[in-house]
Amino acid sequence: MNRREAREQAFFLIFEKTFKDEPLEEILEDAMMARDLEIDEFARRVFHGVEDNQHQIDAAIEENVIGWKKNRLSRVAVSVLRIALFEMLFEEEIPVGVSINEAVDLAKKYGTGDDASFINGVLGSVAKKLEKGHA
Repeated sequence: MNRREAREQAFFLIFEKTFKDEPLEEILEDAMMARDLEIDEFARRVFHGVEDNQHQIDAAIEENVIGWKKNRLSRVAVSVLRIALFEMLFEEEIPVGVSINEAVDLAKKYGTGDDASFINGVLGSVAKKLEKGHA
């Protein structure tokens, strides 16, 4: 499985978590059984990493969605932003530009018409702050 496919698996898991207040391992197990699939190690790391760092990630979302509140965003947009921000803030070996491009692609595939440009703007704002060392 390539990184893009693993990221998509992580997206499905994180998206599902927005509907269920269950332990991560239960969501993982349900996903594997329901879809008869093996969860990629990178997808697991992202899924757990988003959960473990959700307060910091969600704070970054709130800080960078100008004129919006996180609770007004679609579940797809929040899930995609969480993945990208986890990568940008905690996965040093993944270039920021790759995280942004992959997030935009996920938003185009699963979001509404405006999600991709919105997500690109939010992540671009975070990237500028990271360059300055302020994220």
